[in-house]
Amino acid sequence: MRRKPLLLVLAAVLMVPLGGGVAHARVAGDQDPALVRTAQGAVHGLRGSDHRTFSGIPYAAPPTGDRRWRAPGPAPTWAGVRDATKPGSPCPQLDGGGPDRPPQPLGDEDCLFLNVTTPASRPDERLPVMVWIHGGGFVAGAGSEYDLSRMATQGKVVTVTLNYRLGALGYLDHPAMSDPYEGNYALADQQAALRWVRRNIAAFGGDPANVTIFGQSAGGFSVCAHLAAPGSRGLFQKAIVESGPCGNAFVTRAAARARATKIAADLGCATRTATCLRAKPVAELLPIGSDQVFTATARIGDMPWIFTAGTPALPTQPLEALRRGLAAPVPLLQGATHDEMRPFVAVQFDAQGRPVTAQQYPEILADLFGDDADAVLGRYPVAGFPTPSLALATVLTDWGAKLGACSQLPADDAAAWRAPVYAFEFAENSGQEIVGLPLGAGHAAELPYLMEGPNPPLALSPAQERLSRDMIAYWTRFAATGDPNLPGLPHWAAYHSGGTVLSLASGPQGVHPVNFMSSHQCAFWRHPQHAS
Repeated sequence: MRRKPLLLVLAAVLMVPLGGGVAHARVAGDQDPALVRTAQGAVHGLRGSDHRTFSGIPYAAPPTGDRRWRAPGPAPTWAGVRDATKPGSPCPQLDGGGPDRPPQPLGDEDCLFLNVTTPASRPDERLPVMVWIHGGGFVAGAGSEYDLSRMATQGKVVTVTLNYRLGALGYLDHPAMSDPYEGNYALADQQAALRWVRRNIAAFGGDPANVTIFGQSAGGFSVCAHLAAPGSRGLFQKAIVESGPCGNAFVTRAAARARATKIAADLGCATRTATCLRAKPVAELLPIGSDQVFTATARIGDMPWIFTAGTPALPTQPLEALRRGLAAPVPLLQGATHDEMRPFVAVQFDAQGRPVTAQQYPEILADLFGDDADAVLGRYPVAGFPTPSLALATVLTDWGAKLGACSQLPADDAAAWRAPVYAFEFAENSGQEIVGLPLGAGHAAELPYLMEGPNPPLALSPAQERLSRDMIAYWTRFAATGDPNLPGLPHWAAYHSGGTVLSLASGPQGVHPVNFMSSHQCAFWRHPQHAS
């Protein structure tokens, strides 16, 4: 989908052609470490100096034709050896466009592929497994955009990345579809991938009884959905949520179906809806809601596409499931970045040539908070910030109704009754800006410290390199044992009510506990109208 330098370099070293599909390969047998036999058939990947990669493995039947808007069917099987040196197609989405052209469709509906990375040598014991669920606003991204080889080699784990259906194809909830996963087809895809892991990961050296799911942004909210989803129970043993607070509510069935009914009518499918929609070219579906994804001044449930709660696949909201003891009682590591919403404010306002003004700021607060707006304005006066845009970004980050701080704590409090919780805040300043608005530790700022992603890699200082190593050690130790602590690392205390979390940064204080509730004014956000 974008750059894939690691795969290209390894392919050149091994002189393996980057072709898809099944090939009767030039392998010497099971002694070849790049050859693995799965339940579907054999795959041949790439072996580098310190890790192996296996790309483009189908984990479910293609959700095409009559299978569009149905839970995915069983994965295909094959004879011979399948070439696993090249990622499969991403799921349909719009690309980023450019200054001289609008966004264009990319990807294919035959997209349910995953990728496995392992240490180079086959271990004597089965390794912990970490399954990464990518972000992208529920409308973009692919598992193959993320290179988890640092995590696999430094932490001695097996990693898996996956694709799942996006946009209307992943989240439409129209009653005409008559599927138990209406509104949650992406959840069905992810569950199918986890079942594939349970059945096949031992062949790659992984332990199918020690699986951690982790994700960021839309991927983090996906982890929240798995915690609450009955169909996900037993498919993982630990969970990590990055910038997808489980305290936030998904769209309700009533709202999702009202949206879907309007969409179907707008597409000319008010009658014979299922047949009509399944016949639509995918390019007609991709633009729906695409202009709303990066809206800063919205709750997460207002996203154009997101999981639907109150359904057979997801009967309760994640926070309700945690509070009622209905969620998977697994160790949880949850956190976000210190300045989560700055990039969204920058994209909605500053990058459009319309930075928030001092006059506009209280008007936006009034639209958001109604009778509570004066209390919010009193607590976050525009004069207390370098710019009105930064004032708004701080309000939205602390509030956390889309992404951010204070919506994490109710989920941490509820989860901690039944399993260990480790809470964090990534606070390393990125030094980046958008049209003059400094991003600080904005949304996704932690990702380069854990893995290579779709954006160009950062040039890390020696102190930041140490932070990266420590974070990978925390994450992988948690995956192995349910406790992130290791000798030589600052102690990470399990979360208890009160709001103390571990701050992750390379500055003078380094990694240290902080009073998250105080620094983000979370007591105020529980009852803003009562604030003094």
